Amino acid sequence: MRIEKVDLPGIGIRHDLITESGRRLAVVRYRDGERELALYDADDPDSCKESLRISEDEAESLADLFSASLAVSRLTKLTEETDGLYTDKIALPSDSPFIGRTLGDTKTRTRTHVSVVAVIRDRRVIASPTPDEMLHEGDVIVSVGTRPGLDAAARLLADGPE
Repeated sequence: MRIEKVDLPGIGIRHDLITESGRRLAVVRYRDGERELALYDADDPDSCKESLRISEDEAESLADLFSASLAVSRLTKLTEETDGLYTDKIALPSDSPFIGRTLGDTKTRTRTHVSVVAVIRDRRVIASPTPDEMLHEGDVIVSVGTRPGLDAAARLLADGPE
């Protein structure tokens, strides 16, 4: 896989992602802020097979989906390579006593020996959240730790401290 940047004078910039299989996917960012996705013909890399204009919101959502997926997959790969270390996505229940409070209020690391590495909110990833990060209904807490620690963290976030 490689990425190529192509300046399009007077138009904008095109970034081409050439996949391991040789397929070419382009993202064109026009000078006016518009964006377009393009898929090139497998047999003729200069021939655009299909293109799709996307709005700024759609581009942002795609970026969020890819970054959330990438962050979680990297953590999952790390835990697969390490015995006894697990990654878990813990959905914050709607009746959690921590909704509207900060991540620091949970004292998750102190109470469960689990590290919170991200919060996923509305398909956006908040990587390495600080203790001041406010928790909201619908948040998903991405955590790393032992299996007993992750189970304890899920109970803590659902029910509060014992």
